[in-house]
Parts: sequence; C-alpha cells; structure tokens
Amino acid sequence: MAGILDVFKENQEVKEIDVSKKLRVGIVGCGWIADAHIAAYLKQPDVEIVAGADLVPGKADAFFKKHGIEGVKCYNSCDEMIADNEALKLDAVSVCTYNRQHAPCAIAALEAGIHVLLEKPFTVTTEEAVEVMRAEKKSGKILSIGFQPRLDDNMKMVRDVVQSGVLGKIYYIQTGGGRRRGIPTPFGTTFIEDKTAGLGALADIGCYSLDMVLNAIGYPKPLTVSGYKSAFFGQDPCYCNYVATGHPEYAKKFEVDDFAAAFIRLEGDIVIDFRIAWAMNIDTPGDTIILGTKGGLRIPSTECWNGSIGGDLVLYHEVAGKQVETKIPKINEKAGAPSNFDKKIRTFLDACKGGTEAPVPSSQILYNQAILASIAKSAELGREIEVEIPEI
Repeated sequence: MAGILDVFKENQEVKEIDVSKKLRVGIVGCGWIADAHIAAYLKQPDVEIVAGADLVPGKADAFFKKHGIEGVKCYNSCDEMIADNEALKLDAVSVCTYNRQHAPCAIAALEAGIHVLLEKPFTVTTEEAVEVMRAEKKSGKILSIGFQPRLDDNMKMVRDVVQSGVLGKIYYIQTGGGRRRGIPTPFGTTFIEDKTAGLGALADIGCYSLDMVLNAIGYPKPLTVSGYKSAFFGQDPCYCNYVATGHPEYAKKFEVDDFAAAFIRLEGDIVIDFRIAWAMNIDTPGDTIILGTKGGLRIPSTECWNGSIGGDLVLYHEVAGKQVETKIPKINEKAGAPSNFDKKIRTFLDACKGGTEAPVPSSQILYNQAILASIAKSAELGREIEVEIPEI
C-alpha cells in the first residue's frame, strides 16, 4: 500500500504570485456568498476589485462599504455593469446571484470577453448550462464552476485512490448527504422560491456530493435517471427553524425540494444510488461507498455537508488471499493553510492569467447539472427518463 499512499503527499511549495499584472474583478450579486468571494479576493495581491452589481438598489454600494473597499463602481444589474465595460476594462467576474440568474449573467460576461467564476450550481436546467458553454466556447475565455470541495486534500485523496486502480472496475456507488434540520432561510427566501432557486437541496448540496464521486471516476456520461423529490419539511409551518426565527409564512413560499433521491445509470455500466436532504429525521443518510471488483472504499459522512469527509477512509480488499481493511488517514488542514474557498479563487485567477484550463471545467459539470435537472424532471413525471444533453 505504500506506493498508493505516496500519491497523497501534497507538494507544499508555495507558488510566487506575479503582481506586475493585476486582474480587474467585478462581483455580480452581493448577497452572503459574495462575502466569501470578496474575502478571498482581498487576500490576493494581484487583484483589483473595481465593480459590483445587484438588483436591489443600494445593496452593492453597502456591500463594498461593509468590506471597507472604496472607489468601486456600483450598478443595479449585471447588464448595466457589462454595458459599461469599455470604461471598467474587467478581466474577470464572480457571478454570485441566485440560481436562476446564473446563466444570463455568465453569458453576458463571456460575450463581453470577461472570464467567469460561476457559483454553484452551474444553472437550473441542462439547456441553460449548454447555452453558457456555447458562449464560453465562442469567447475563448475561462469559465470555472464554484465547486471548491474538489480542491480539498481529502477529496483529491478519494480521487487518487479510485484512479490508482486498487478498486478494480467500479460498478456501484452509494452517495449523498444532508442535514437533519438545515433549510437555508437565514438570509430570506431566495433558496426556497422557484422564481429564484429553481432547485433546492438538489442544487445546493447535491451537486457537491455528486461531484465527489463523479470526479473520482472520471465523469462518465449519465444515461438514465429515476428520481424522487419531496418537500415535507419546507412546506410545514411548524418546521423548527421557521418557528425559531418567527417565519411560519416561509412554508407557503417553499416551492423546491428539501429531499431528493435517485438511481442513476452511467456509461461504463456504473450505477449511483443517490440521496440528499436539507431536512430529515436521521443524522445521516449514510456513508459514501464505492464498490469495485478488486476492492471497496468507504468514505465517512459528515453531519452537515462541509466539503470534506467525516473521518478516515477505509479500503476493503484482499491481500494474499485474506480479506483485509486498510485505513487511509484523513488529511487534517494545516494551521494557516488556505481554505478551499481561497483555493477556488486562486486557481481561477491563475487560469485567467496563464490561459490554462479552468480549475473546475464546465465540460464536467455539464454532466453534474444534467443529472440534477433529470432527477427533478423524472420526479415530476414519476418514471425513469433518459438524460438528454444537447450538442454544444
């Protein structure tokens, strides 16, 4: 096992950042996730934040004042900001809007020749994702999707184990995750209304758990999906967090999924048994399990999806005719190390400056998005469906 474990040793060399060329960056959507983006950008010595936009009048201006940044030009829409790009000369934007604005904002920026870091989920529908990718292809600019858990050392370790071949041919995966009580309403209703979110737990945290396993196995094409979704907790005015915050009326506004499950068939004769929840009457829907012909891998769940793993990996295999279990220790983050979010911003900037591939390429996340959208569609139809992906 020594050879396999050696691949998990990370190169700790710190890359020197070229500050002779600063990237001019804009923020589209100034809600809570934008706080994380701007905090990470402010740590980078080669970034100048020059513009921001939000549909709520005055919100962008207040956002930048809160973060102590002066001289930023603020706009009341993405289109308004992009229209002024001759003066702004933006190199890149972070799109931090609610889900249903992801596609139009990303397309507008790409068509203006601006690199885009697009928050997850990619979009709401597969067709929207395809339209964004068409704009990306035409522009020749970087489009990276905000899946920062992929940059976690433990997520890389999961992929390395699978890619090493120690599991043999992969044929079955069980994955998912969730929260016992965790419908995201502290910032209002944008996560739970159809007009803003489109998808619920599926898009918010389901996209991450799918990416963990799909990235590990090389993102094979999805073929069919049989999906289920429900909203028993979100539509209950007695839901504990509604009661605690004094917002029972949110139950009437809840129009997305708070739980979803699916059976997904992939190319290569692989199946995924998937479930995800914002609320459920259990602590976890189970560990992630990857079964192969030579070995199996158990990835411990977390109480709430946090972008990493819940403990040491366990590899089940045979040695000299004996059934054995090999523990692969969880990698603990070193004190002072960049967070996964910081890595997301840094790798995006490096790709913009170096003209390299996007850290989280749309070509992969298109399959992720197609699965999410197909789960929702299958659930509504009450039957298995083929996953349809238009040509780019």
